[in-house]
Amino acid sequence: MVTKTVDEPFRLATEIAQLWPPQGSWTEMDYFNLPESSQIVELSEGEVIVMPPPNDVHQKVLGNLYRYFYRFIEDRNLGTLRFSPLAVRLWPGKIREPDLLFVLHDHADRIGDLIYGPPDLVVEVISPGSRKTDRHEKFYEYAQAGVTEYWLVDPYAQTVEVFSLRGGIYELLVKAGMGQKAYSDLLAGFEILADQIFA
Repeated sequence: MVTKTVDEPFRLATEIAQLWPPQGSWTEMDYFNLPESSQIVELSEGEVIVMPPPNDVHQKVLGNLYRYFYRFIEDRNLGTLRFSPLAVRLWPGKIREPDLLFVLHDHADRIGDLIYGPPDLVVEVISPGSRKTDRHEKFYEYAQAGVTEYWLVDPYAQTVEVFSLRGGIYELLVKAGMGQKAYSDLLAGFEILADQIFA
């Protein structure tokens, strides 16, 4: 009979982790050699970032957003809408996985089977653990990558902020709370009540 000590699973996990590069040394090749997973895994500054699983509030809001965006985009045949997990290369070595992303037909060359180039529109649904990244790091990264429009959706404050890229800098287009409409500059005619997002 084989017996295992209590700390053996931890020891084995540590040994497996040693097969991968240390944080700060990860390359895109290392990133794409990771096993397939339903988790959101990003690559930034040579570090692999594994995001905590989304909660029910996050998924409900994301589902509502996807439904309304999808209907508008499909009815007008505007381009491609996708949701995470899906790798997006903002530039070499910088890979993010936005909650929602949209690519115009004009930029279909940015669509790959394994990875997308910078989208035209990105939506991030803020979670307790992602607030700093979404509001600061990704805010500047998406602008630097040329993402035309950035939606920040906060289920806890029940606000929707839409930022439009102008002169390489995001400017606030609209901030909508309950009873107010958020709208898109890129997708002319698209508008949605905050109540529909947070319902």
